[in-house]
Amino acid sequence: MKKQKPIFEVEKLRVERDAVILHEVNWRVERGQHWVILGANGSGKTSLLRALTGYLMPSSGEIRIGAARFGAADWREVRRSVGLVSSSLGHQIEPEQTARDVILSGREAQINFWGRVPLAAEKHAARVLRQVRAGHLAERPWRYLSQGERQRVLIGRALMARLRMLFLDEPAAGLDPVAREDFLKFLSLLAKSRHAPTLVLVTHHVEEIAPLFTHVLLLRGGKTLAAGLREEILTSTHLSTTFGAPVAVRRTGARYRLEVGRHAGSFRGAAEDS
Repeated sequence: MKKQKPIFEVEKLRVERDAVILHEVNWRVERGQHWVILGANGSGKTSLLRALTGYLMPSSGEIRIGAARFGAADWREVRRSVGLVSSSLGHQIEPEQTARDVILSGREAQINFWGRVPLAAEKHAARVLRQVRAGHLAERPWRYLSQGERQRVLIGRALMARLRMLFLDEPAAGLDPVAREDFLKFLSLLAKSRHAPTLVLVTHHVEEIAPLFTHVLLLRGGKTLAAGLREEILTSTHLSTTFGAPVAVRRTGARYRLEVGRHAGSFRGAAEDS
């Protein structure tokens, strides 16, 4: 069988500043896959995310999306294909901006929106608001949106650009357990929608890995530890190495959780089979 052409590929990516931040990251994403980037604090997740979205220049290696190679292509054009949802963006939005304004700002990859747009863009923004279940929030100012509502609106902002990939940087941070589950259900519906982008969740919480995510990339010390199908990567052995401590992976239905403690290693094999 002919190997499928990747929509996104990272090869021997290295980032150096005062010290080496990323040693060597290799990663390949194909159409129909949705990924999780998982690692402990300090593993390189944020640096990798910034490099992949054009905010941190690599020291060596390559990042390719479709036919475009980062460094050779215009970064502004690349960002029209690769979106980012991060709390750092939310902090830069003016409190009086409405949900509709935030959605419209994504059209030109702006942070805040002022002025007028063509009628076609207005209609597109209204469709996106409905898509992210925020149609009723169109005129509500940013300051009055809940954390979960803000995350959905930020995703809508990214979708205005008709993305190929959407990176979600710790999107459930600050959500209570009920709001988190509601948000994960929303992501599952988004992944099934027509023309949905490839979703990439960046997290250090195994509990956030919903069934929609098919593949996992594990990072440790700025390197790719393992990458592949979710069922093959989310093992107690892999995650004990990832987090640098004995942990046991427990699975209930299609969801996962970690048990951490001095006895975790003793039932590692059983946890992987449960």
